[in-house]
Parts: sequence; C-alpha cells; structure tokens
Amino acid sequence: MQKAQQTDAYNMILEAIDLGVYRPGDRLVESELAERFGVSRTPIREALQRLETQSLLARDGRSLIVASLDHNQMAELYVVRRELEGLAARLAAQHATPEEVRILRDMVEADNALVDDPPALSRANRRFHKQIHLASHNRYLVQQLDLVHRTMALMTSTSLAAQGRGAIAQSEHDGIVRAIEAKDEQAAYEALRDHISVAFMTRLKQDAVKRGEEV
Repeated sequence: MQKAQQTDAYNMILEAIDLGVYRPGDRLVESELAERFGVSRTPIREALQRLETQSLLARDGRSLIVASLDHNQMAELYVVRRELEGLAARLAAQHATPEEVRILRDMVEADNALVDDPPALSRANRRFHKQIHLASHNRYLVQQLDLVHRTMALMTSTSLAAQGRGAIAQSEHDGIVRAIEAKDEQAAYEALRDHISVAFMTRLKQDAVKRGEEV
C-alpha cells in the first residue's frame, strides 16, 4: 500500500507539471502538496526525490523547484527524441496490429478539428505519439520515450501554438500513419523523424522571437 501511495504521489505531481499547474521555477513544498493531493508527506517526499533524480526538479538553496531547460538541454532532448520517435514509428510499421493502426487513423481524423486550439491539440498530440510508442511493442523503448516526454513538460509553451503549425503537424501525422498502414518501416521512420525536426525548428523560432521581445 505504501508503494502504491508513492506511485500515486509521483504520478499526481508529474501530471500537475505536465498540465502547467506547476511551471518551471515554481517551488514545491511537501506540506502544500500533501494537502493538495490528500496524501501524507512521506510519499510526497519520496516522489519529490524521484523527480529530482530524473532532473525534473532542481535545487534552489534548500528548496525544490520545477526545473527548466536551457538552449543546449532542449537541443540535446530533441536529438534523442527524434531518433527514439523514429525508431518507434519503424517498429510500429512492423508490429502494429490492424486495430492499433485504425486507432491512429481515427486520432488523426478527430484531431483535425483541433488545429485552432493549441492547448487541446497539444494534449491530443501527446496521445497520438503515445499510441505510436505502444504500437512499437517494445517495452524498453516505451520506457525511454516516457522519460523524454516527461522532460518535454518542462517547456513552457507548445510548438503547436505557432501560426499555421497545427495544420502542418496534422498533415505530418497523416503521412506517418500512411507509412505505418503501408508497413513501410523506413518511410515511417523518416516521416516521424522529420516531424520532430520541424517541431524543433518551430520551437527555436518561437524562442528567438521571445528573446527579441524581452530585449
């Protein structure tokens, strides 16, 4: 039961970071978290230690704060994400069941209605990518991608908020699914890898604009 409480506390804090309840730089206090989530301080403390080990939290004196990513960390994260996501698509083209492919196709068609709602499209985007990870049928790859996507939550904005990016991303998703449907492993790998590259370039442009506005 204690282990279940630890897992629940960890997942609840992680979800709060992912949803933007706690943003990079926000201080996390054991007593406040315990009250918010209705658990004792011990599982909260152990969850915070785990998140710090995963570099999702950082030390600010004696306090723990939600970590932030600098330019180099973001670039390194995207390099890893691009290769792992591409591998997931390659394996999905090889191993996905007809039902899993149908779910991916349904997701693309449903998500087309969200192109003008970046927050909703961002949530749908995470579900879409997670479905590809699962369709790879490789538990170790799924674990690594889970860690990558947890770290993505440390970014304060979504590349899907850029003008026109939502529609373009949906077109890219369609191409990824078509390659998986055709069981074309190389095409699926390249389509998803290119998709992540475009997302990275979009984010770099967003950051450049933001820096210009702050000068």
